[in-house]
Amino acid sequence: MTSAASGRRPTAIVQVGARPLGVPEAERVEVSIVMPCLNEEETVGRCIAKAQLAIARHNLRAEIVVADNGSTDGSIAIAERMGARVVPVAERGYGAALMGGIASARGEFVIMGDADDSYDWSAIYPFVEKLRAADDFVFGCRLPSGGGTILRGAMPWQNRWIGNPVLTAIGRLFFGAPVSDFHCGLRAFRKSAFDALNLKTTGMEFASEMVVKATLQRLRISEVPITLYPHGRSRPPHLRRWRDGWRHLRFMLLFCPRWLFLIPGIALCLVGGLAGTWLIFKPIYVGSAKLTFNTQLACSMAVLAGFQLVTFAAFTKVFAIAEGLLPEDRRLTRLTEHHRMLEFGLVVGVLLVASGIALFALAANHWRRVAFGELPYSEGLSYIIPAVTLITLGVQTIFSSFFLSVLGLRRK
Repeated sequence: MTSAASGRRPTAIVQVGARPLGVPEAERVEVSIVMPCLNEEETVGRCIAKAQLAIARHNLRAEIVVADNGSTDGSIAIAERMGARVVPVAERGYGAALMGGIASARGEFVIMGDADDSYDWSAIYPFVEKLRAADDFVFGCRLPSGGGTILRGAMPWQNRWIGNPVLTAIGRLFFGAPVSDFHCGLRAFRKSAFDALNLKTTGMEFASEMVVKATLQRLRISEVPITLYPHGRSRPPHLRRWRDGWRHLRFMLLFCPRWLFLIPGIALCLVGGLAGTWLIFKPIYVGSAKLTFNTQLACSMAVLAGFQLVTFAAFTKVFAIAEGLLPEDRRLTRLTEHHRMLEFGLVVGVLLVASGIALFALAANHWRRVAFGELPYSEGLSYIIPAVTLITLGVQTIFSSFFLSVLGLRRK
């Protein structure tokens, strides 16, 4: 076998048609090797052969499962002839194929990876060692930043220098995931830990969902540096760079209401609120520009939009927890269960409305001083704009609190 450094893909001396290496069916299976497959007749045989080599070399009690996602070429016949167990998965999608294959796996540990010969299946033993050492999830890392190696031609430059690093950085920032390569397809896990994640996505974002949920549930995660080889097929890959990249980004945004809604909302509220309050008393000068009531109106818009984003963050978090998409937040659960959120929101909402009415009364008093005639421009809008803003915020707070309480109701 040639080394990764030479740039040549390692080969396994296993004949097609050989009996699967491993142990009798009656014995417990420790490792299930799961490969999703859709028209991979050029490479699936080589992948199975390399996996069989690893099984024999390390005396693993293992099985090889090919999760077929509707192949119309000779992939199924090759896999069965090589001794793999083929599991048909009708629902299309990368995640759907893997979930179908993993559900049928008999092993305590599962190692999953693509059947395009871009991963060296004969070098999977480090994943098994880490699982035996009590890790729950072990992710491969192709990127040099995590010790991995990408051979020439193995990954498009857009994926290597933009897509993977950017999406990985976002995932680490949003969720604190201890993973250097969010989208490496070669990974291993305890089947019990995987089942506990209750993964939902059926497309390419399945890879991100696994990392995110494993991190949020505080499972034991580690990495293994690996080498990525150019895929061995003549056709283009199933991956669609921009479409699937957007799906990964969209998933991470939707799974992190703190960054999607809460932080932008708080920033808008703070900037709009501070500037708008200052403008009640005197204008703001930026160079030669004088910011007055038109700017105050824009500040009001920022506060209202920001508050709406903050409420969206709360709605999303409560709904996601109720649906099992996010782990339970005990503090938030206590608030919604015992109606503290509702009562607190009602009090705050009433105070905001009362403050807005007080400003209206102040503006009305100025109007009375001029016998309800034409009110000076400065004495009108400087109070009316914040009054309208406060009353609107109060009404939103009151009804958002009711809606939040509805979302937090316990249900079967």
